[in-house]
Amino acid sequence: MNPNCARCGKIVYPTEKVNCLDKFWHKACFHCETCKMTLNMKNYKGYEKKPYCNAHYPKQSFTMVADTPENLRLKQQSELQSQVRYKEEFEKNKGKGFSVVADTPELQRIKKTQDQISNIKYHEEFEKSRMGPSGVEGVEPDRRDVQDSGSYRRPPEQQPQLHHIPTSAPVYQQQQQQQATPSYGVPSGPGSVQRSAPGGGGKRYRAVYDYSAADEDEVSFQDGDTIVNVQQIDDGWMYGTVERTGDTGMLPANYVEAI
Repeated sequence: MNPNCARCGKIVYPTEKVNCLDKFWHKACFHCETCKMTLNMKNYKGYEKKPYCNAHYPKQSFTMVADTPENLRLKQQSELQSQVRYKEEFEKNKGKGFSVVADTPELQRIKKTQDQISNIKYHEEFEKSRMGPSGVEGVEPDRRDVQDSGSYRRPPEQQPQLHHIPTSAPVYQQQQQQQATPSYGVPSGPGSVQRSAPGGGGKRYRAVYDYSAADEDEVSFQDGDTIVNVQQIDDGWMYGTVERTGDTGMLPANYVEAI
């Protein structure tokens, strides 16, 4: 039995039948609801089971929804569910580490900029601490230079070629009181070193490191002590008096600086 056309209501025969939108149409009756343009299976658009062309297809527009108590309750419930789900996902992923981020050129530039800013800030803080509270550069730079060089200068007691032959301390004290030129004699022989302390007025030096006497004719001092009446013996050793303790004797030249 042949069906009826959805447009004109007449019988549709198989040769002119169009089956679309759950209905049967004549080929001539299958046209746009607005402009009556004949359509086919390739260019039609269905809306509420009616054919339309592309130009007259009804535009769907959203309507405003009033904030009724019911809608507000649903909105609040949706937010709570979203928060619960977020917390569940957070707890599930906690402890799994960070996700891998691609090392893009932009991220490399940002990382380089942050490193430069960090270095500048470090140097500024270092310069402030270097100048000290009084604004005068102290002895810290000397220590920093020693640490930055990567090799600490060995104390004189670990340098055999500069080690002196012990003599009696009273001899030095007597020579200092008489303002005579101290001299140190070492018996000649293989590996012997001879020193002579030149005469003249004594100079004032300040200790930049702590030093503990290794022999009887040496003096111990602490960082910041003042050494007076200092006389140069050779490149590695001096002779003077520690002002704080009053002890007089030999001291390493690389542990003090001139005032």
